[in-house]
Amino acid sequence: MVGKISKFIDLVRFVPNLFSIFAQNYSVHITFDIDQKLFCSLVKHYSKTYDLPPLAGKIYAYLLFDVARDGLTFDDMVDIFSASKSSVSTSLNLLLSNKLVSDINKLDERKRYFVINEDFVKIRMKEIADRLSEEVKIVTELQKFYTGKSEVILGKSEAYKNVLKKNIENIEESLSKF
Repeated sequence: MVGKISKFIDLVRFVPNLFSIFAQNYSVHITFDIDQKLFCSLVKHYSKTYDLPPLAGKIYAYLLFDVARDGLTFDDMVDIFSASKSSVSTSLNLLLSNKLVSDINKLDERKRYFVINEDFVKIRMKEIADRLSEEVKIVTELQKFYTGKSEVILGKSEAYKNVLKKNIENIEESLSKF
């Protein structure tokens, strides 16, 4: 009986060491609690909205479920999406260049972790306001061209310009809350 207890104690001491060796030598990817139906809707929406290829849309949608903002490594994504390193690399570079995601480094680790860019909503809203402002300038130039030629077009373009200005104001007000 004493021999069996001794072997059991040796096994209990060995198992944590075995797990530690396993964790150091093999990538153990992180998975998030996701709603599959919501995930599919997010992939479809963001792929269409940001003109993303399917894998980039999946990566972006998946990272939205990273509530703790722990991030995923490149290797995690290769494993999770069963995709080639080249495809994941291309998708990540696209997401990074579009400022949809950012990368972080954790202390004492060489790996980069990818997370949703917290500032992306502000960046996107600012870009939209800038585009609307540019359109106001273009409409103003068109109004100068139509002056004396068509009062109907001038009236409609003025109404349109007012809508653009109101949207710019709403976006700028919203940005001040972020």
